[in-house]
Amino acid sequence: MTEEGEASDGGDRPSLADQRGVETVYQPAEDSDLLARTAVERVTPGDRALDVGTGSGYVAAKLAEAGTDATGVDLSPLACREAADNGVPVVRGDLVAPFRDDAFDLVTFNPPYLPTPAEAEWDDWMEAALSGGEDGRRLVDPFLESVGRVLAGGGEALLLVSSLTDPDAVRAYAREQGFESEVLATEKHPYEALVVLRFSKS
Repeated sequence: MTEEGEASDGGDRPSLADQRGVETVYQPAEDSDLLARTAVERVTPGDRALDVGTGSGYVAAKLAEAGTDATGVDLSPLACREAADNGVPVVRGDLVAPFRDDAFDLVTFNPPYLPTPAEAEWDDWMEAALSGGEDGRRLVDPFLESVGRVLAGGGEALLLVSSLTDPDAVRAYAREQGFESEVLATEKHPYEALVVLRFSKS
């Protein structure tokens, strides 16, 4: 999952990570695993791959294991440090902004997709990695608006969303951005279904 905008250390409040007793960088879970497994099936050795919101670098590392030239990008300096420590080439930046046009054959993104009311927002890096804003699409929509620029001819983007994020609405917005889409994988969990969507230029 990735972050947009500078998250503070929470002022006088303890960080969300401390409150929850978890890491300060989003760690691989069912969503990361589903995205990685699906992405690995789509690539061939030598492909250029970008993992947006790379967090610990898990998806990028799996893509590298599959023979791609994989890079991660994340806005969180903590995530960039951890991904680098895990051997992933990583750039600190906002979504695909640091990269040139037509740079990648595959772009993956496991965004913060949990719908979160404004009063429940927590101003630190872990909150930024989890909160998808009011509709769960705080970073999904900007990603769809920008990812087409960095896709090479025939390239594709894979996006992990939740049933809570309204995948049909995500696909409708993608059509407005000139993408064709399809559902590549679905995995049911107690309170949601995880969905991997594929986008390609129309």
